[in-house]
Amino acid sequence: MSLKVVAGAGATGIPTALLLAEAGNQVRLVSRRGSGPHHPNIELVTADAADTDRFAEIVRGAATLYNCAVPPYDSWPELWPPLAGSLLTAAERTGADYVMVGNAYGYGPVDGPMTENLPLAATTSKGRVRAQMWLDAEAANDSGRVRATEVRAHDYIGPGAMSYYTLTVQPTILSGEPAVFFPADLDARHSWTYTVDTARTAVAAGDNDQSWGRAWHVPSTADISVRQLTDLLAQATGTPARLTAMTRDDLATLASSDTIIAEVQEMLYMLERPAILDSTETRRLLGVQPTPIEKVIAEIITTGDKPSQS
Repeated sequence: MSLKVVAGAGATGIPTALLLAEAGNQVRLVSRRGSGPHHPNIELVTADAADTDRFAEIVRGAATLYNCAVPPYDSWPELWPPLAGSLLTAAERTGADYVMVGNAYGYGPVDGPMTENLPLAATTSKGRVRAQMWLDAEAANDSGRVRATEVRAHDYIGPGAMSYYTLTVQPTILSGEPAVFFPADLDARHSWTYTVDTARTAVAAGDNDQSWGRAWHVPSTADISVRQLTDLLAQATGTPARLTAMTRDDLATLASSDTIIAEVQEMLYMLERPAILDSTETRRLLGVQPTPIEKVIAEIITTGDKPSQS
């Protein structure tokens, strides 16, 4: 098998590294802290991926580079461009294929299911950052400088998942307390992405010659509302499903003293309307099928899952 490099030892980077290692590949898992799972095929590397020269040396000889890194949520406009540029440059210099793990922010507000061929029409700063990352990689792909693809997820749940839901509703429901979500339509259907399914999609995309120059949507573990997901979690834990949504004024008050929560305000459009990812192409061409929501919830309960960062 071959050498693979994974940037980011968080909720998607770790399962991506494990899947690659378990398939017999040699894996370099790179993060600022050098953290990650102990596996005979995984080398834990401490490095700053924004240091292009150093990172290119780490990638040299690798068949594929997987970008699973995530800067702090309140620093995306400042930190993502140099980091993404460094990763893309490293892939170009070394000849490694480049698989990005992204999300649906770049589409902007959408009426109806989202497909991969939608224009990137982001209306927020974080959405424009994500869109530009793909446009840069796509341009490099189209000019023959690198083979690049992007795997796009939606609302995360699962091991170490960092999402609006896992930061607010999930921990309080698991503790049997009433849960309060951000301002939202609690009955609007959303696509929920299991972290491991994102890793499975990234690995499948990196192994498929049809992948390059296009994006893929991770198959959702469920397309249900926040209220329905909370009901399922509560039923599985035997606790009451007590759920309310805070007001915009409540959010503004919290945001005044918390820079992470402040970033939620521009993304509220995603919570106030249905948000469904169409993953037909991923299922048909990459053969990735979603993990059932019941299995995901059972894992959350068993692990007492807490969000983590790479």
